[in-house]
Amino acid sequence: MKKIAWANFYIALDAVLANKLRSVLTALGIIFGVAAVIAMLAIGNGAQQEILEQIKLVGVNNIVITPVVEQSEEDLKGASGGQQSAEKKKFSPGLTMLDVESIQNVLNTISRISPEVIMDTYIIKNGIRRSAKLVGVQPDYFNLTSFSLGSGSMFNEQQLLKGEPVCIIGKGLQARFFSQEDPIGKMLKVGPHWLKVVGVMEQRVISEKSIENLGIRDYNMDVYTPLQTMFIRFKNRALITENMIIEASARNRSGSDGNGENTGPTNYHQLDRIVVQVAETEKLNATADVIARMLERRHFGMVDFEITIPELLLKQQQRTNQIFNIVLGAIAGISLLVGGIGIMNIMLASVMERIKEIGLRLSIGAKKDDIILQFLFEAMMISVSGGIIGVILGISLAMVVSHIAEIPTIISVSSVLISFGVAATVGLIFGIAPARKAANQDPITSLRYE
Repeated sequence: MKKIAWANFYIALDAVLANKLRSVLTALGIIFGVAAVIAMLAIGNGAQQEILEQIKLVGVNNIVITPVVEQSEEDLKGASGGQQSAEKKKFSPGLTMLDVESIQNVLNTISRISPEVIMDTYIIKNGIRRSAKLVGVQPDYFNLTSFSLGSGSMFNEQQLLKGEPVCIIGKGLQARFFSQEDPIGKMLKVGPHWLKVVGVMEQRVISEKSIENLGIRDYNMDVYTPLQTMFIRFKNRALITENMIIEASARNRSGSDGNGENTGPTNYHQLDRIVVQVAETEKLNATADVIARMLERRHFGMVDFEITIPELLLKQQQRTNQIFNIVLGAIAGISLLVGGIGIMNIMLASVMERIKEIGLRLSIGAKKDDIILQFLFEAMMISVSGGIIGVILGISLAMVVSHIAEIPTIISVSSVLISFGVAATVGLIFGIAPARKAANQDPITSLRYE
């Protein structure tokens, strides 16, 4: 039985090789179908993975509250040509630590809360200077953002309460300023103050696309200091200082920063960001609504803040990508179907061309099963070889797209196996009809066919 099957296989192989051009043209539908499926799924998997990485960056179940700096009454007058504003501007204290305490005390749905103050500054060490972000944080910040400490230690209670001059630096800053030494315990000049390095964060891989889409920065180049240190030694916008009064007066007189350039609205918020982590995903929207009403009441009716839920936005984007991938996969799958129909058509034409050959085989003792196996083998050879070429082409296309368009692509083993399996199945299914047609030919009529 095995010898008969192999004999039919060799006969089919000879038939395929005898018509190389026709076999290649027949396999094109399978080739491009498999290549399209693999390339589309690779692009879709890459997009899904990128969204998951972005969710990790913004944290899970987080609500982000950011200040909105509104124009002062003087700015509004200037913008309207000096006309008096119809409605007197309300007073708001802005986002402050009192808001943080209120959210903590009132809401029992939250697990963590992290107030932040972000300051543009510069770092100097050994004559090297570069711009950087100084971020005043509390310990919950590192848990919310899933940051890990690479070396050193976190801020202790005394450093947090007394606002001691200490900091934790990003891995990028270590490479820039402490490439030849251990930074732990060393001093680093941040703006006008010297801070002692007590820890170094682990490297955080962040793509440029994530930075652009999420509006985040490269955390590897940040300096982190206790929030109390920021308030005591750097800036605390909740306190009115002599410099702030002088700057405000100069602004009101000239509407500029002294150099002829408009400085824009003055930021009166003590905090630059508040991140609230909710214990349960189902309560994200409800918690955000309660926080919005609470802050509006505390700010005397002024909505000078913005609340966003990055995870829900990213999950919506993920859902959109999934639908898009299904549509693309379906379109690519149609090409496989078209390729199968092409195989059937060519095989049916081949049966008509080879009626005498079929009649000769039947007349010398070949059974109908032998004829069926022969034509099934031919269809399977075309589809399987097309599938193999399609897999190679699909992987190549995914790599080319990733390199040229700078789109992340992930080629999964399952997508390769599924597309190849579908190609082989298509050859088998669409080869049955021509094979049965060939086997049902009458030997005598076939031999007389002209």
